[in-house]
Parts: sequence; C-alpha cells; structure tokens
Amino acid sequence: MRIPGPLRTHSPAEARLHVQIAAQLNAMSEGRAAARYAALAAAPTTGTWARGDEVKNSAPSELGTSPNKYVIDGWKCVAGGTPGTWVQMRFLTGN
Repeated sequence: MRIPGPLRTHSPAEARLHVQIAAQLNAMSEGRAAARYAALAAAPTTGTWARGDEVKNSAPSELGTSPNKYVIDGWKCVAGGTPGTWVQMRFLTGN
C-alpha cells in the first residue's frame, strides 16, 4: 500500500514535509531506498542490511595521530547481507 501525496494541511511547509515522508516511506517499503537514520556505536553485526544502507555513529570521537586525526561519522554497507559488509565513513579533522 502506497502513502498518498500531499494531504490537506495547515501550511505549505506541512504539505512539503508530508510529501517527503511519504516518498521516503514508499521507497523504503518498495526496496528502493536505504535505511539511513539508525545510530549505533559500532558497525552492525546483526540484522539484514542492503547495499547503500548507512548507520550514523552515536558515539563519535577524534581518532588517529596528528596530523591525520579523523572522526568516524558512521558506516556504509557496501555488500548487502546478514549483517552485510560495512566500511567506515571518516572525516579528517585537520588536527
């Protein structure tokens, strides 16, 4: 069952938000979108994940040695499965 497009709302902002939420839920239910809003302290070790899924790091900290320190922003699934193959999404801090 698909969620319909915009419903009657009190404001144009609410209508845009509804359209965005409906599009994301429809895509996820049809297997066309990755789950992107989970937050964990490490890459998943359980569950079934699809290629392109992303998990946010719930406990980021600066790692590495100067001048190559970085933060792990999260993990991206590069091969779907149970639990899939995950790689770190790193950002250099400049420190």
